[in-house]
Amino acid sequence: MTQTTHATRPTVVGIIPARYGSTRLPGKALELIAGKPMIQRVLERCQLAPCLDSVWVATDDERIARTVEAVGGRVIMTSPHHPSGTDRLAEAVTKLEAAIVVNLQGDQPFLDAEMIAEALQPLLEDPTLPMATLMHPIARREDFANPAVVKVVVDRAGNALYFSRSLIPYPRQELPHPVFEHVGLYVYRREFLLTLARLAPTALEQIESLEQLRVLEHGYKLRVVETRAQDHAFTGFSVDTAEDVVRAEAMLHERGLT
Repeated sequence: MTQTTHATRPTVVGIIPARYGSTRLPGKALELIAGKPMIQRVLERCQLAPCLDSVWVATDDERIARTVEAVGGRVIMTSPHHPSGTDRLAEAVTKLEAAIVVNLQGDQPFLDAEMIAEALQPLLEDPTLPMATLMHPIARREDFANPAVVKVVVDRAGNALYFSRSLIPYPRQELPHPVFEHVGLYVYRREFLLTLARLAPTALEQIESLEQLRVLEHGYKLRVVETRAQDHAFTGFSVDTAEDVVRAEAMLHERGLT
């Protein structure tokens, strides 16, 4: 995939931050899912998105770099000392020509490429927006109380009001209002990404352990788009443990994709 400049829109690059270290599953980027390293599956999914002019993997590890390059992917080597994927992304983007940057999660091997276009569209339509992300309605009631399922509420224009691991909004009154789960795919304007990486961590961000709250606490807009992608259990699946690898292979088999 070659990097091109379009006359009709800004250059958009996708970057997949991928570190080797992981608390629950070290080296998970290289875990085989039905015979393919996870980072390869993520890369192949992202390369299906025509809205991306190029796709890169930002890593601190030569093993991940070799794996990506072996399947024709592009790599940017970054510092091993970044505290977050956003910081790794910010270093990587200083080495690229791009007006808009898409942060593609390295642990979501079944991402629907259409979701990338959905998150990108608000920044193409509104030059004042610094950042956008996705959400979808939560279907399983047991996820309401699950702190691993991050919830989001938005204003009438679709801008985020708050993200939480708790249930929001709290149903004090029974009204026909869905609860939305945040989907961790982010689109940034280049300069805003560099600004965000320089901002100090904030109290709510640290309490909830949700980095996107830094954006809201510093007073920036974050547009949240409801994705039209179906099969959220599959497209939004994240691999964090060895059990998740087994489940990922089962999901491929269930959908006839192995």
